[in-house]
Amino acid sequence: MSGKSCVNSAKGHERPLLITLGEPAGIGPDCVIRAFALQGEAFRNAIIVAPPAWLEGRARLLGLSLNIRVHNKPRACYQTGALNVWNPVAEPEENVLAGRPSVETAKTVVACIREAAMSCLRGEARAMVTGPIEKAVLREAGFSFPGHTEFLASLAGDPPFAMMLASKQLRVALLTTHLALREVPQALNIEHAVRTICVVARDLKRRFSLTSPKLALCALNPHGGEQGHFGPEERTILTPAVDQARKQGINIEGPLPADTLFSPFMRKRFDAIVCCYHDQGLIPLKALSFGEAVNITLGLPFVRTSVDHGTALDRVGSPDVNPNSLLAALAMARCMTMGENRWEN
Repeated sequence: MSGKSCVNSAKGHERPLLITLGEPAGIGPDCVIRAFALQGEAFRNAIIVAPPAWLEGRARLLGLSLNIRVHNKPRACYQTGALNVWNPVAEPEENVLAGRPSVETAKTVVACIREAAMSCLRGEARAMVTGPIEKAVLREAGFSFPGHTEFLASLAGDPPFAMMLASKQLRVALLTTHLALREVPQALNIEHAVRTICVVARDLKRRFSLTSPKLALCALNPHGGEQGHFGPEERTILTPAVDQARKQGINIEGPLPADTLFSPFMRKRFDAIVCCYHDQGLIPLKALSFGEAVNITLGLPFVRTSVDHGTALDRVGSPDVNPNSLLAALAMARCMTMGENRWEN
């Protein structure tokens, strides 16, 4: 896989980068505060989209001092020494109990995500970085989407999109996302597979400056289906999808057996691996890069990156909360939005 360090040759952008906390009762606020304490420069021209009280309360719990600069709209903010915050919600700020999500705060979480995305769509912000959400409480609050990815795609007019996770060692994209394993075979089809492959190939060119990305498609069944003996999906869906993608000029191989595709030798051959279901891609990625990988939504008209971890409600306030994935997501978003960039080993 091509490397991931960004070398920027462009001047700083005026439009800010927006950061949403995700679930405020989880470690999202911890990660922002600890990341800012470790690398304040990473937050230059970045704005947290949240009620300031959510950050102030968590800083007190952590025993850390925190200077906040409040904005009434997204704007360039290159001053250092304070965390920039924009609260787009007019309602009174709800109290947040660490480790205890509530329906009331969930509604504000959704509103902050929506406003950040709309700011990107209006061209007021250059990208958004999202913290982890607590999906169960969001559903209780009336949120009808499986996750961030589908919600943002809906706000953007439902363009073809794909979920990709990336680290220094590996990039994986998914044909299906948050779905029960038993439902995966029925969810796979040629049209969707080709569409996802095309989105991945296009955005690797557009966002990662890879002129001719090399992709692999992972088989669904053991040993690639063993000529249909272990399942028909490779013959009836995945191979035809690869054939159609190749006809569109995409450099892709597969379907290839999952048990060898993630070996060091095979990983070096490809810029991204397209996987059939969630854990097929995320298990190898997190085994290699847990805490340092980045979740990316491809296909949107703006850049969106996210951390690779959950809300960790039981670890709120813990001194061992690691903000590295947030810092990686910030760095990735900046690189993906630069007018001129290149990715090096």
